[in-house]
Amino acid sequence: MKVLVVGKGGREHALVWKLTQSPRVERVYAAPGNPGMAQTATCVPINADLDVSAGAELQHEIARLRDFALAEDIELTVVGPESSLAGGLVDVFNAAGLKVFGPTAAAARLESDKAFAKDLMARTGVPTAEYRTFTDSARAIAYVQEQGAPVVVKASGLAAGKGAIVCHTLKEATDAIQQLMDERVFGDSGATVVVEEFMEGEEASFFVLTDGTDFVPLVSAQDHKPILEGDQGPNTGGMGAYAPAPVMTPTLIEATENRIVRPVLAGMRDGGCPFQGVLYCGLMIDDSGPRVVEFNCRFGDPEAQVILPLLETDLAEVLAAACDGRLATLKIGNSTGAAVCVVMASGGYPGPYEKGKAIHGIDTVDGRDGVMVFHAGTARKDGQLVTSGGRVLGVTAAAPDTAAAVKRAYAAADRISFEGAYYRRDIAYRALARR
Repeated sequence: MKVLVVGKGGREHALVWKLTQSPRVERVYAAPGNPGMAQTATCVPINADLDVSAGAELQHEIARLRDFALAEDIELTVVGPESSLAGGLVDVFNAAGLKVFGPTAAAARLESDKAFAKDLMARTGVPTAEYRTFTDSARAIAYVQEQGAPVVVKASGLAAGKGAIVCHTLKEATDAIQQLMDERVFGDSGATVVVEEFMEGEEASFFVLTDGTDFVPLVSAQDHKPILEGDQGPNTGGMGAYAPAPVMTPTLIEATENRIVRPVLAGMRDGGCPFQGVLYCGLMIDDSGPRVVEFNCRFGDPEAQVILPLLETDLAEVLAAACDGRLATLKIGNSTGAAVCVVMASGGYPGPYEKGKAIHGIDTVDGRDGVMVFHAGTARKDGQLVTSGGRVLGVTAAAPDTAAAVKRAYAAADRISFEGAYYRRDIAYRALARR
């Protein structure tokens, strides 16, 4: 089988890494890929990992990918970025008769249109925060003043994981609404906003692979979005993750499947847009059980870097089964161990940061003692591996338990260096505290 992975970050590197282990896979292509993926995959200079606002350029790159897949007889395409899914890559590939893992643009609205997702949950009785949707900033501000703080203000469209703003005061909420709707800091993604009640509890990520009707669950995970220890400071794309998440007990997993996953998949089928791909349920856990914070329509990043190392079933076989509508015939296995990912970021991230810093030490740890180093924002310059993004590397370690995985991951991260490198020192602190 020839497989094409679409994307260029740590999530896609983890997918490439896992797919190359399949005896069914003879060759993996990555578009556009990165230097880490280039070690085991053939990188293709086609970039559909663009913002949806790129419009015609994104559609042009999707068409180029389709033509490449047809010319190379690609038998399975796996889509990493949400923007490619929202841009209709799966629709284009389906029309060409190509097997592709991921939801159509209509189904990807679960992530690309938060107002759509909230309305679907309201119709299907899925537990989530109370909300109102607005297309006028003055009405949104008036609603916030009526409700009081804290609240969460969300851009309805895609905003690279940064469009949800927790507001502890009325001023913060007013500023957030104005920034999203009037100043358009995330472009048209903020034309519609969702104002939600503030939920308290512990967050967790729950992923299922689905063919639209049946599904198989992956191991639960928990990520760390804020830049600073103790989950303080501004949100990022993710500073680390670990799996499994102890907060997701067997009882809570069963509740999530029955109260969230099954109703949502049924609601999508009833609405004429069945969801095939990865359904990522971002959850808030409190005494009442799980409630949905948000849905994503693809593997999480960096959660993929800790979930995939624990998957013991052939990933290519599972994804192909999802595309063919035969997941009911499969059972998957997950390791009883744990995995931890520590994200090494550029100094200044998530604000302005410099690129082109030489990276040293990866070869001393990658592939040793359960360590995998996934490239997220790297490039080659004059033969030297250098930084090219805010999140640079995902240093991941697998071990029999979380404490051992944490120790291995930090021991590896401490041996990797680049100017201005920053990483949190408390990844998995909640899991360790539960011990």
